[in-house]
Amino acid sequence: MKRSRINEIMAAADEMIRHYGFVLPPFAYWTPDEFRTRADVAGRVISGRCGWDITDYGQGRFDLMGLFLFTLRNGLLSDLQRGGGMCYAEKLLISRQDQLSPMHTHVIKAEDIINRGGATLVVELYGSDPWGNFAADQGGMVRCDGIERAFAPGEKLKLAPGESVTLMPGDWHAFWGEGGDVLIGEVSTVNDDMTDNIFREPIGRFAEIEEDVAPTHLLVSDYDRWLA
Repeated sequence: MKRSRINEIMAAADEMIRHYGFVLPPFAYWTPDEFRTRADVAGRVISGRCGWDITDYGQGRFDLMGLFLFTLRNGLLSDLQRGGGMCYAEKLLISRQDQLSPMHTHVIKAEDIINRGGATLVVELYGSDPWGNFAADQGGMVRCDGIERAFAPGEKLKLAPGESVTLMPGDWHAFWGEGGDVLIGEVSTVNDDMTDNIFREPIGRFAEIEEDVAPTHLLVSDYDRWLA
């Protein structure tokens, strides 16, 4: 993805987030130079990979397959492993109309996916085999707004604004906006986007960036290189 395109997506996402009554934290608006200057006091932001995240899954077709994310807060895997402390994470996402976030699951993370505003969020669901692999013939159980319900393999849940689904490790899912763009909330256990996204197809989690202009703000995938 071109950096100029990423900058445009950031600006549009910020406008949509504000439209639905949310405001991003101050570090969202730091310039790259400000991030470098404050890196010593922003260690948990950086190590938790909080911030802007825009991906085309390495496929170069963002409008068809992609996702906007902003990680607001993220806990520690060490806390999760010992069973106490900051064991949670929170994100805002934007899924555009007919923009696919492809079929995947998580090994560790359980998550609530919440339609925070906009159009309908479609979540396509499949179950797992006994080893956690994608199973085209398996359904399962999820909770929608706290109410348990079964799903058939390939069933497409349609979540209106305010509705949610709770997904557990091994619940394979893809999602997209139907009839328009959707602002999504994600509340989960500790998030590890480096190792805990298991895709059905062999695709990447992050975009490859062409630096045609300077970044407005850093992506989480920029931290290792820009803040080293």
